[in-house]
Amino acid sequence: MENAYFAGGCFWGVEYHYEKLDGVKSAISGYMGGHTLNPTYEDVCYRNTGHIEVVKVEFDPAIVSYETLTKLFFEIHDQGQENGQGPDIGEQYISAIFYEDEKQKKSAEKLIEILKDKGYKVVTELRKTDVPFYPAEEYHQDYYFKHNKAPYCHSYEKKF
Repeated sequence: MENAYFAGGCFWGVEYHYEKLDGVKSAISGYMGGHTLNPTYEDVCYRNTGHIEVVKVEFDPAIVSYETLTKLFFEIHDQGQENGQGPDIGEQYISAIFYEDEKQKKSAEKLIEILKDKGYKVVTELRKTDVPFYPAEEYHQDYYFKHNKAPYCHSYEKKF
């Protein structure tokens, strides 16, 4: 099993799309990139901790590739919107990929170049996973499945 970390706005919608994908063992909503230990949702939203809402995707590379996961990431959010996603505005909702190694980084860079060549604006940040991942509170996990709803700000658009 391997891990991938994607930040594309509100983690509920990102998690929703990954949980449906073959080869994904789990998709966990959480926080990365800040300077506070064990942040809560309130900390991230109201206390300027520097964290981003992120989904940790645990996947089986024999079934689904990192590139496939990254393509899906770009196809379920607006990688060109700065400082937020849809109606969710703020640094905790930016577009970012936390990569574990050079292979993941190069895969993400390749896809970003393809998008730019197609005329898409890309503001997605690439960051090394040298910071901890903190799972969000339980009520954030599987949010759309628990409430029998679909994401309001994450919809699929074929780009590749």
